[in-house]
Amino acid sequence: MTTPDRSPPSRALRSPRVVLAGLGSPYRRDDAAGQLVAERVAKLKPAAIDIGPVPDPLDLLGRWDGADLAVIIDAVRSGRAPGTVSTLELEPAEPTSTARLGATGAHGAASTHGIGLAGVLRLARAVGAAPRRVVVVGIEGEDFAQGVGLSPAVATALPGAVDIVVGLVEAQP
Repeated sequence: MTTPDRSPPSRALRSPRVVLAGLGSPYRRDDAAGQLVAERVAKLKPAAIDIGPVPDPLDLLGRWDGADLAVIIDAVRSGRAPGTVSTLELEPAEPTSTARLGATGAHGAASTHGIGLAGVLRLARAVGAAPRRVVVVGIEGEDFAQGVGLSPAVATALPGAVDIVVGLVEAQP
């Protein structure tokens, strides 16, 4: 008796797997922006899987494994005007990028989370579970105090951030 083949299907035989991860806390005002964008995009593009609230980048492990594209959305502090939306594609061969993205912790040092995104990506790569492609969409936050509700600048920026993420999902081969 032969055992069934449990290996994952080849990329050529399946649809690309796209995951959305909104980092942050809904109880830290603008920090909720990432989760709100991920939820909205998942409703518009059901093929993109919102992996749920991700309060800490370490929570990505086991949830983004093997994805063709992981779009990480987070409120950031980079010194730009509140509501500014920026994107950064993390290099596939490099565990970190030369750009800094504030709260996302592209280098780990500025992270408001337990471990920065770069550290989580290095760990995922080390165990062979990293997404093939990782794009970070940062929304410049203004108010990270305890409480609910976005600042006006961030609330105004959400539709533009949603459009950017939808574009990334649609462009995925």
